[in-house]
Amino acid sequence: MEKLIITAAISGAEVTKEHNPAVPYTISEVVREAKSAVEAGASVIHLHVRKDDGTPTQSRDRFQEAIDAIRKECPDVIIQPSTGGAVGMSDLERLQSTEVSPTPEFATLDCGTLNFGGDEIFINTDNTIMNFAKIMKERGIKPELEVFDKGMIDIALKVKKKGLLVEPLHFDFVLGVQMTATLRDLVFMVGSIPAGSTWTAAGIGRSAFEIAAATIIMGGHVRVGFEDNLYIEKGVLAKSNGELVAKVVKLANILGREIATPAEARKILGL
Repeated sequence: MEKLIITAAISGAEVTKEHNPAVPYTISEVVREAKSAVEAGASVIHLHVRKDDGTPTQSRDRFQEAIDAIRKECPDVIIQPSTGGAVGMSDLERLQSTEVSPTPEFATLDCGTLNFGGDEIFINTDNTIMNFAKIMKERGIKPELEVFDKGMIDIALKVKKKGLLVEPLHFDFVLGVQMTATLRDLVFMVGSIPAGSTWTAAGIGRSAFEIAAATIIMGGHVRVGFEDNLYIEKGVLAKSNGELVAKVVKLANILGREIATPAEARKILGL
């Protein structure tokens, strides 16, 4: 079985310090959380950025500042900027995260519109998805195909048929938002992607470590972090992203799965 790639989604765009005081806003806080995750065993940092007051932003300059600062402390880690941004951002605004220097080797590509809860709708039209795929292909960026239900896998495969995605594909199954975070649904998602694809799974909230354990056993890769879950166990806030990563490493050790270094992760992902 391949070594396990752990992705740390260190902040997201929705969680705040009111939810957990350790959620990073400033550049120094972002570096602190990235470093804690890498030292614990993460080889990929999934990156959103904020203004110092916590407001989500897709500013090219803010991404550049954050990436440069992370690279100074963690020179080998794979940095995966988000092109999702936050609800309500325009396509051009969201794509700024891919305009940093050097060009990112890896970035997210959301493959459908979804309900985030309440009145929040995260809109990704077919044209948006195809345009993002086209631009990322032109820039030599490998997309992580973010899918929140089975229909989004089908949309991704439709984009591939148009020649805008290059195999082998890499998917991230985000379970617990629009599709339930159950073993049944994880198995269904894994069985719906093309042979030879790689995949990561993330369970939202209390399902984070249940999905992580199942994913480790099934040969996939794991995403954890404050974007997806703020607790190390029921009722106990995690002190850092590193603490969440360390729990995944402990699960992997129990289940006999070795952890991939950034260099090994690049080889597995074809970066």
